[in-house]
Amino acid sequence: MAIILKEKTADDDILMPPVNFSMVEDGIYRSGLPQPSNFSFLKTLNLRCIIYLCPEPYPEENLKFLEANNIRLFQFGIEGKTEPTVSLLKDAIMDALKILVDVRNHPVLIHCKRGKHRTGCLVGCLRKLQNWCLASVFEEYQRFAGVKSRETDKKFIESFDVLSLRHCLYSIIYRYHGYGSKKRRLLYKEDNVQKPQMTSV
Repeated sequence: MAIILKEKTADDDILMPPVNFSMVEDGIYRSGLPQPSNFSFLKTLNLRCIIYLCPEPYPEENLKFLEANNIRLFQFGIEGKTEPTVSLLKDAIMDALKILVDVRNHPVLIHCKRGKHRTGCLVGCLRKLQNWCLASVFEEYQRFAGVKSRETDKKFIESFDVLSLRHCLYSIIYRYHGYGSKKRRLLYKEDNVQKPQMTSV
């Protein structure tokens, strides 16, 4: 009697993360633009939201994946090839941070095209909000940007005013407890408060 064994391909067991993928902290991830080959891996993260930092339309295949998995997309169009003005970059990063630090949006994936400059700026500003020293912020930025590190990005991160973000959060009655730990939670007072206007796709 002949026994036919089905050959198992290598792809059957491999979950492939997107380029430059890493965990920023519990519930926050970063990467480059996910490809269809990365979708199985993304499913394991149980994402609620994706923060997309490019101006180009989100790929149709990716939109279908988000719809099928009930993942919300927030897009902040920051130019990559040409350096955006500081004011435009600041506004986009500020708005993205409001989404990022709201734990109701976690787990969340941040990405641009390669997960280097725009993503690095957003994560760098988050680290400043978390009171990281600049040397550690720049070391993390450099690790992902590699030889394409940009001094303009570092200068932007260094000059980013996290106090303005804290004041904004306080003004809409956000309160954070134990941020960065498993016990963190968000309290949001609904009464007589105008909620921030978020641009979502």
